[in-house]
Amino acid sequence: MTKICVVGLGYVGFPLAQMCARKKHEVCGIDLNEKRVEAVNKGLNPVNNKKNEFVFKAAVDEPEYIKRSDVIIICVPTPVDKSKMPDLKPVIGASEYIAKNLGKNKPLVVMESTINPGVMEDVVFPIFKKYKIGKDYNLAHCPERINPGDPKWNVSNIPRVVGGMTPECADKAFNFYSSIVEAKITKMSSIRAAEATKIIENTFRDVNIAFVNELAKSFAMMNIDVVEVINGAATKPFAFMPHYPSCGVGGHCIPVDPYYLIEKAKSVGFDHKFLKLAREINNSMPKYTVDLLIEALNEHKMSLNGTTVGVLGLSYKANVGDLRESPSFEIIKLLKKKGANVITYDPYVKSDCTSLAEIQEKCDAFVLCTDHKEFSNIDFNKVKIMIDGKNMFYGKNIHTTYKGIGRRSN
Repeated sequence: MTKICVVGLGYVGFPLAQMCARKKHEVCGIDLNEKRVEAVNKGLNPVNNKKNEFVFKAAVDEPEYIKRSDVIIICVPTPVDKSKMPDLKPVIGASEYIAKNLGKNKPLVVMESTINPGVMEDVVFPIFKKYKIGKDYNLAHCPERINPGDPKWNVSNIPRVVGGMTPECADKAFNFYSSIVEAKITKMSSIRAAEATKIIENTFRDVNIAFVNELAKSFAMMNIDVVEVINGAATKPFAFMPHYPSCGVGGHCIPVDPYYLIEKAKSVGFDHKFLKLAREINNSMPKYTVDLLIEALNEHKMSLNGTTVGVLGLSYKANVGDLRESPSFEIIKLLKKKGANVITYDPYVKSDCTSLAEIQEKCDAFVLCTDHKEFSNIDFNKVKIMIDGKNMFYGKNIHTTYKGIGRRSN
């Protein structure tokens, strides 16, 4: 039985801890969020407050958890600040805490947090300078891969990549993850290559989404339905991967990770113009969505100023209560700035209304920001204007003022 400590018990760390417990390992956890720690110790999932499959101990500050562990896994956030600059304070803080309390059983320290190439060598490794790599501890990177709400792909069956500060570190990380993940583990040639792998996965998504978001704006002006065109292109059995436009890009990875690569490249003298443009396009979609609402209101000789607008969905993704980097909040901010009275409803998180029926009684105009399954029950007889930020009602015969993203108006 391996003793494992997971540092950071959020969307990544908690499912990982549960998986390790499922594999009969002894698990403990550390998190600075007291409410999260309290939930874990009560046997609850700190993300959705549901009952845990496996109960383990957690603490805000418990050096013994680090000292006695054979494997220590860092799963802390890697956000960007208001200027879109990478914020490595959580990574540095977790690494310093581990280095301060490292035990004498030569533990494997793994960083799962998404970081740009060079962070392990230039930032994390120096924190452990009083220890000898390979003798006192081993250091590796296995970038997290998780897809909240996905019924098929989860932390236990998604293939992973690992890289180590030394070949021995890489071997130990490979062996550990091979023992807990029921999928292929790929050993990268260097820890920097492992870091870069996760960054390009999400940057690839961001660039392709930006492409279709720009097409959505262009095709709307040409009276071409971009969703129809994408579906048509997807009939080609090779060399095309469909992505779809929306009111914005959310989640902790796609709207964040490109900035890590942009800033790292800048530090070595390279300018990622393409990636910056993709971020600019995707960041413009909330405003584009609000502009569609203004256009629809004008058709009814109404002004956004003073109009009560219902925002359907606060989370960034369908059927989960995950608010991280959700474009809904930028849309709400823009609506309020223009004088709208905003009322929200999301069945998965706390919002202004507690039901779809309630928000429909209060609003004539709606902006759908999240395609939760519950919204399929909306009564369009009570809707004057619908701006469909996810094209959820694509192909349906709607007898109201309806505008989708890159869709021809009805």
